[in-house]
Amino acid sequence: MQTFDPRQIFRLPTAPILIIVIGLFGVGASPTAEAGGFAINSQSGGGTGNAFAGAGAAAEDASVIWYNPAGMTMLPGTSVSLVANVIDTSYKFQNAGSTGAFALPGTGEGGNGGTTALVPQGYISTAVSDNLRLGLAVNVPFGLKTEYDDGWRGQFVALKSEAKSYNINPSIAYKVNDAISLGAGVDYQYFSTTLTNYAGPLAGIAQLDAHDTGWGYNLGAMLNVSQSTRFGFAYRSQIRYDLQGTASFSGGGGLLNSGAHADLTVPENASVHFFSSVSDRWDVMASATWTHWSRLQTLTVLRTSPSALGPTGSIVAQLPFDWRDTVMFALGANYKLSDKFKIRFGAFYDPAVSNDITRTPRLPDQQRIFVAVGGRYSITPDDHNSLDFGYGHEFINDASINDSVTGVPGVLVGTFNNEADVVSVQYNHRF
Repeated sequence: MQTFDPRQIFRLPTAPILIIVIGLFGVGASPTAEAGGFAINSQSGGGTGNAFAGAGAAAEDASVIWYNPAGMTMLPGTSVSLVANVIDTSYKFQNAGSTGAFALPGTGEGGNGGTTALVPQGYISTAVSDNLRLGLAVNVPFGLKTEYDDGWRGQFVALKSEAKSYNINPSIAYKVNDAISLGAGVDYQYFSTTLTNYAGPLAGIAQLDAHDTGWGYNLGAMLNVSQSTRFGFAYRSQIRYDLQGTASFSGGGGLLNSGAHADLTVPENASVHFFSSVSDRWDVMASATWTHWSRLQTLTVLRTSPSALGPTGSIVAQLPFDWRDTVMFALGANYKLSDKFKIRFGAFYDPAVSNDITRTPRLPDQQRIFVAVGGRYSITPDDHNSLDFGYGHEFINDASINDSVTGVPGVLVGTFNNEADVVSVQYNHRF
């Protein structure tokens, strides 16, 4: 048995880490939500092909660090996984009797408020000893972008809404015995947001820009029931942000502008995962993930400096959420065609976090069913190099809108027709 030498911590291969970091932060495209709320489920190529079912128990590559750090104990040597996701969302509004300022002649339906984004992820795991693993994830766990045509009928509510997060997650895992492994990690996360809307002919376009960094943690456990069947358990904590930035207006000659502040908490989640090789060719898997979305009730933006619209401490805007907790259920399977190639299948059901009363065009969320296919190709016979790929389509229920703005006559009434597609590619290398 190997002994633990603390100096090995500093002997991780540096080139793959640099590739991961540069690849992530060099991408200019904005992330876009393809799960409930503004979460991004697509954290691995193999996970996409299985609709993320059993992702915290399968432990096929280094991406398990995000879903369940305890899974690293199943990875030999040093493993690197680099992921590229292309997420395409579509949000199209259909008017259904809007009134007042939301029904003025010449206003349009906003076009397609969705977008196409490249979302990269990167992971590395290394064996320090027989029982101890260290890992690092650099990824994008939350993201959102919707943008509608200038002058559309809902411009008083929303024009552009964008949120970005970047996460660095070092982790550790320890194999207690052949049945139990434990894992833990620390999250350092950057979050930024930009929100715009039309504020009238004098004020022009209102824009809120704010950002902050925060800390969180994650825990995991793996239970091996047998050589072919295991359960994974994972928890990821909330992260609190003290968002600081500016509230600016294109009109008013700068007199309306001020500093801005808002408190935001991204929610914790807990999940259970199942994986079993039921034959030489078939694997089956399942997951259930609870997310505490009810933490988001109302986002209140306050001025941190005076302007012509109010003194320091006065309210810039209040954005109602009234979101509710959700549980996502996923099922998946793998079929091994040959020693080099396996096919993946999966589907998940994710309830809506929003409701018909406070839902807005900024995020016209509704319940969704995600159906996916994918595969893994072993480039080399020893599986030291492999390629995962997956494609999934989200069938999203129509989202009803009944929205108004204080001081603006009328109501925005209609329905959003939504859908999303995800394409994921992942390269795995084992040293």
